[in-house]
Amino acid sequence: MKYPRTNALARPAGRIQRGALGMLAAGAIGVALALLAAPAAAEKADRYQLMAIESDQGGKLDLQRQVSVFTGNVLITKGTMTIRAARVEARQDASGYSSAVAFGSPGHPVTFRQKRDGADEFIEGEAERLEYDGRTDTIRFVTNASVRRLRGATPADELTGNLITYNAIADEVNVSGGTAPTPTNPTGRVRVVLTPREGSEAAAEAARAASQAAPSLRSSPELGSAASAASAAAPR
Repeated sequence: MKYPRTNALARPAGRIQRGALGMLAAGAIGVALALLAAPAAAEKADRYQLMAIESDQGGKLDLQRQVSVFTGNVLITKGTMTIRAARVEARQDASGYSSAVAFGSPGHPVTFRQKRDGADEFIEGEAERLEYDGRTDTIRFVTNASVRRLRGATPADELTGNLITYNAIADEVNVSGGTAPTPTNPTGRVRVVLTPREGSEAAAEAARAASQAAPSLRSSPELGSAASAASAAAPR
């Protein structure tokens, strides 16, 4: 049976003040990073956009409690932000702020993507569960989580851990707790991979090193002559 695709909209409310970029910090249970040492935050206009939810298998809306449940290839969009999941529970509080909890399915984690303001960069992430809070513009990636920053289509920085919290206003990421071992992270420990800031001296030096081709091998005339003589002297 083919189910109709369902749509829902939720309106944002309230005002914000742009926070300063977070500073590098470390704690006993986590690591906080100004994401990720780059001078840009999440797309400003996204906070004021409608939240749209689509699903393949329909949904249930409780208008009294302002709670909605959607299942089957669920897609959430809010400006440039997209969340894809197997199941989503969305709600709206008395102040009009929307929130959502998204769940993946075996072998298919929840995925997240959002453009960064004023730059050709995106934040992407995935986890078994994702929690979005529209009031604080915070996304929590829970269990086997990873978040990366892309410059165009090229990965720049990446974090992996059991819990990653992305504050889109302050442009800050906090990662804590280990994750299950994977081929790219066999130890299962919290892992952060950083690349030099674009346009910095370190980035230029890394680019020069990467562009240097390995020295080509050239045959020596002496070796070539010796090989020819040996070939001619060999018995036939």
